[in-house]
Amino acid sequence: TNYKDLLIQIEKDFGVPPEPIVAFWALESDFGAFTGKFPILSAITTLAYDCRRPGMFRPQLIDALKVIQRGDLMPAEMIGNWAGELGGTQFMASDYFDSGVDYDKDGRVNLVKSIPDTLASAAQFLVHHGWVRHQPWLQEVKLPSVMRWEEADLTIQHPVSQWSAWGVTPTQGSLADQNMQASLLLPMGRLGPAFLAYPNFQAFLGWNSSLVYSTTAAVLATRLAGAGPLYRGNGIVKSLDQDQMLQLQKLLAAMGLDPGPLDGKLGSATRTAAKQAQLKLGLPADSYPSLELLQKLKH
Repeated sequence: TNYKDLLIQIEKDFGVPPEPIVAFWALESDFGAFTGKFPILSAITTLAYDCRRPGMFRPQLIDALKVIQRGDLMPAEMIGNWAGELGGTQFMASDYFDSGVDYDKDGRVNLVKSIPDTLASAAQFLVHHGWVRHQPWLQEVKLPSVMRWEEADLTIQHPVSQWSAWGVTPTQGSLADQNMQASLLLPMGRLGPAFLAYPNFQAFLGWNSSLVYSTTAAVLATRLAGAGPLYRGNGIVKSLDQDQMLQLQKLLAAMGLDPGPLDGKLGSATRTAAKQAQLKLGLPADSYPSLELLQKLKH
């Protein structure tokens, strides 16, 4: 089935182009091919009772009941994933209730069976997380061999003109408007792929706060929009394995820095602590926990 006309109409109505919507639809459920097999109400009720994260799941349970009360779904139709995600874009109940759109105008928001409702609701969700019409979201760039690496941080923004002045160039095409704010995103440090993240990238993080997931979705959306294959930096990135990452986290914690949970996994807190350690040690502060940083801290 061709959904081109539907997606064009959604862009007119919500300002979100087809590519991000299709990227999330692909990653979340393989275009609706697999949406889960768990009864949502019993799954969320169990998680709401579970002592680990009741603060997250109790409101989800209430909103799941509101979805039923509003007439969108019958309990038996609410089959999804173990943590309560429903439909082709795997919405949690609160997102379903708050961002759901009855786009096929049948009187109910059905994100389990209705593709128009599913795709329009994805657009509405991104708008709720700050999406701005007619603006880019992510662009791959090439970097000079030396620059102010500590500026590469999603919490830091500069005009595109400043990044250009520091030697940041597009891998293809041209950069966005020189006055637009952008952050430099280095998922694998200064030696790996590099991106300018424009304000609309925050909507990807609003969808999923995992940097790996949101960057994957954003890159896929740029490819769907016509961007070429990734340039990937110089390709020589030596990543830490889980044991090495745990060792690094313990060393960072011993320095009085906060790497987050000592779990051997690379999260935002570990990146921030790594950056602080790099600055103290005079290493390029690109926030990536490298073998170089681990060896310096061990000695």
